[in-house]
Amino acid sequence: MKIMLILILIITLTYAMTGCGNGNDIFVSKEQFGETNEGESVDIYTLTNTQGAQARITNYGAIVQSLLIPDRDNNFQDIVLGFETLEEHIEDDSFFGAIVGRFGNRIAGGKFTLNGTEYQLTLNEGNNHLHGGSKGFFKRVWDAEPFRGDLGPALKLTYHSPHMEEGYPGNLTIEVVYTLTEENELRIDYTATTDQPTIINPTHHSYFNLTGDLTRSIEEHVLTIDADAYTPTDEELIPTGELKNVKNTPMDFRQPERIGARIDDDYEQLQIAGGYDHNWALNNFDGSVRKVASLYDPDSGRLMEIITNEPGLQFYSGNFLDGTKTGKDGVRYEYRTGLCLETQHFPNAPNIDHFHSVTLNPDETYRQTTIYKFSTR
Repeated sequence: MKIMLILILIITLTYAMTGCGNGNDIFVSKEQFGETNEGESVDIYTLTNTQGAQARITNYGAIVQSLLIPDRDNNFQDIVLGFETLEEHIEDDSFFGAIVGRFGNRIAGGKFTLNGTEYQLTLNEGNNHLHGGSKGFFKRVWDAEPFRGDLGPALKLTYHSPHMEEGYPGNLTIEVVYTLTEENELRIDYTATTDQPTIINPTHHSYFNLTGDLTRSIEEHVLTIDADAYTPTDEELIPTGELKNVKNTPMDFRQPERIGARIDDDYEQLQIAGGYDHNWALNNFDGSVRKVASLYDPDSGRLMEIITNEPGLQFYSGNFLDGTKTGKDGVRYEYRTGLCLETQHFPNAPNIDHFHSVTLNPDETYRQTTIYKFSTR
């Protein structure tokens, strides 16, 4: 009890020093997380709402380092994979908890043509470009500003990406606001502007495990995706351009389905990816925010609903986790112990005309809202 009281006092004092206190037990605390190899100072911020939910977010890579959410018995557990130290995040190549970009997901050959000019991006996944390059948003130190939002404690992160960084044209400024709402939602609001035409498609890359036990497989989770079609890929996981109906395939999650039920089927697309690592073309896309998916863990009772204004959702089932990465509390992240649900425009969109445009012009503002809403049943 004494330890808990001391912790609460420390958080309260820290929060007051940041200028974010509001007298309603909504907290944002800040502490130093370390330094990069280049000597840049990095902080980590803890957002705590009045329900007791907590998100720890660092301005290195805009990474959600931990996320404490209650189960049906009101036990709070961390439900995202990650590391305890900045050094481990710097060395990580799996994008744990990060904002990735400028372009999340894959671009074939790292090439695209915009207004008649061909651009060559960094090749950081074999022959292709992945998640913004070898030093994309996820490897950068962002400016941070904690504040009390209308919906709960919040953190605004800003990064200025210079012209031709990782091969992308234009000086781009991106702002990401994380809010931990009083409804136990992790809300992510993105805005971006540029001084010349460029492409943009950022996304959030947390690996979720709703059991709260990061040693357990995610195959017993029950997934629902509101999508009639998905985008099949070639052998390098690049979409072919086809929109394929999910009916009568293991890609059909229009009704709740246990992830492990069909993940090892001999369906060609699952064999290519070693499980699920595909983009679903979400129904009812018109640029407005709507519920597109849900994830449920029967043991803990945790339910995560995904709400977004994006046209696509990448479901990745942790196929490349192999126990070689040791995370928080000394846990080895084994095969399929975490999954990603990344809201996005479609992979390789700059090279496929009938996919939704990812071009951003100087007179425009990019906007995205994605909400991970937590409850129990």
